Amino acid sequence: MISSESFKRSVGEWAEICKVEIKEIHLRKMKTKLASCSSRGRLTFDRTILRLPKDERKKIIIHELLHLKYPNHGKMFRALLKAYTSD
Repeated sequence: MISSESFKRSVGEWAEICKVEIKEIHLRKMKTKLASCSSRGRLTFDRTILRLPKDERKKIIIHELLHLKYPNHGKMFRALLKAYTSD
């Protein structure tokens, strides 16, 4: 398990790599999904993400950050997600 502070630091580091600006990062219990983002730069993650393996957390973080640039799952979104998450 990762601490919430370390998780938020990781989100900030990935935001710099993805070249997106985030305004807020929240961790709370969510009913139906692991994460969401607003067009204003607010990212919300379900607290269970702290218990996930590092690679899974990374994919979820990058997925949400890319939505700040590309609100849908179009071709560019998928290409960037693949590029950032491929090892």
